[in-house]
Amino acid sequence: MTLVNSIISWINYKRIYQIELYREHAREIQVELLFDLIGSAKNCEWGKRFDYESMGSLRDFQERVPISTYEQIEPFISQMIEGKKNVLWPGEIKWFAKSSGTTNAKSKFIPVSKESLDECHFQGGKDVLAIYYKNFPENRVLTGKCLTLGGSHRVNSMNQNSFYGDLSAIMIENLPFWTDFHRTPPTEIALIEQFERKIDEIAKTTVHENVTSFAGVPSWNLVLMKHILETRGKSNLLEIWPNLEVFIHGGIAFEPYREQFQKLIPSEKMQYMETYNASEGFFAIQDDPSSPDMLLMLDYGIFYEFLPMSEVGAGKPKALPLWEIETGVHYAIVISTNGGLWRYMIGDTVMFTQKDPYKLRITGRTKQFINAFGEELIVDNAEKALVAACRDTGAIIREFSAGPIFMSDKKKKGSHEWLIEFEKDPDDLEKFVTTLDLKLQELNSDYEAKRFRSVTLERPKVVAAAQGTFLQWMRERGKVGGQNKVPRLSNNRDYLEELLTIHNRL
Repeated sequence: MTLVNSIISWINYKRIYQIELYREHAREIQVELLFDLIGSAKNCEWGKRFDYESMGSLRDFQERVPISTYEQIEPFISQMIEGKKNVLWPGEIKWFAKSSGTTNAKSKFIPVSKESLDECHFQGGKDVLAIYYKNFPENRVLTGKCLTLGGSHRVNSMNQNSFYGDLSAIMIENLPFWTDFHRTPPTEIALIEQFERKIDEIAKTTVHENVTSFAGVPSWNLVLMKHILETRGKSNLLEIWPNLEVFIHGGIAFEPYREQFQKLIPSEKMQYMETYNASEGFFAIQDDPSSPDMLLMLDYGIFYEFLPMSEVGAGKPKALPLWEIETGVHYAIVISTNGGLWRYMIGDTVMFTQKDPYKLRITGRTKQFINAFGEELIVDNAEKALVAACRDTGAIIREFSAGPIFMSDKKKKGSHEWLIEFEKDPDDLEKFVTTLDLKLQELNSDYEAKRFRSVTLERPKVVAAAQGTFLQWMRERGKVGGQNKVPRLSNNRDYLEELLTIHNRL
């Protein structure tokens, strides 16, 4: 295996060198990429509409092309789904990733071109392996298989030449045949649409494989792992897969789930590697095992702009190119891609922790926050506060969601309501609530000001959800498995009321 690792490391050497160039040449890489994108699309319907042919500067691009949401580009995507060529990107696009969007009930279909598959999504997977080999040259990950829990797909009924599904399913359908030697379960099981049946089949077919890695969303992988242990009568995963060494995860924050994974995989050698990928593109990779920060990948056919949160919703929002960002500031991401997305706001918020190279952390969603009373609570605050509350009370959280309790004639002050499904109940629920509240005040000065002497906000209310509440809610919404995620925060009570109805029913 040492010889194999040496050969792979040698193959990866050139790529690692290219990634190192991010440190000194980020601006040049991004500017060159932008004009490659503009040049490729200048004869498309979109390119002609905004006169890409005459664009000579980033300023031209930003002044002519508006920042777009999905609703604004949907008419163009609909044309592409029906087979029209040269709309947002050259040629005909056959694949569309069905987005798992948590804050909008309407499905989104993100175009996936051959270029975005090869140069972005697949390249991201290759770079994850390259970086892992760089950090752990003596690893044995390729001696076994990667267990991937993905989504499902089906032919789009509007056009027999157009296909849609979760991004993971699209990637499985387009992977070269030789990847089957290092991936499990087989395609016919990986693409089963019914989640419970899928994990049952995975449990049956993978327990005799030499699984060395897992990949996917932490919450759904926990469901799978516990199902496998239950069906096999084992106490931890190393009893089934003794060579398991890395979990490559993304989609939601890992920290609230870390303790559960460490119990299921009791090994100090187990590695956890975060990636930031979505239907719209593959964006960043954790390149340093000692830090949760992720390296922004600059040469995947994506030109990045960053919109300060104060500009979100403005009439003429001013987005910044990468080289003008500041660390410690929350930004909404705006991307232009080789899949035909142009100045598209994907809905995620990030904060940069350093420059040269540019590293970031995901802090939430532009539509997932609570600001009913001026507290400006974001997902990053919520997750960090919950980790602290769990640490103080021995609790383990399976899922959670929170929203406001509004003022009324009978209730003169507002507060927040947290519906939390515990894997392990806190030793003291009152202490859990106190720690949660105090940590939120420490992390968020606006929340602290509103909580001062309970002038505006009262102490938060925590409801321990009945077991299975969130899974049932996701099931009723048709969002079980794959890249689907529970919305963490909402500025209204719509999600909470639906969840509480199920909680009370169970």
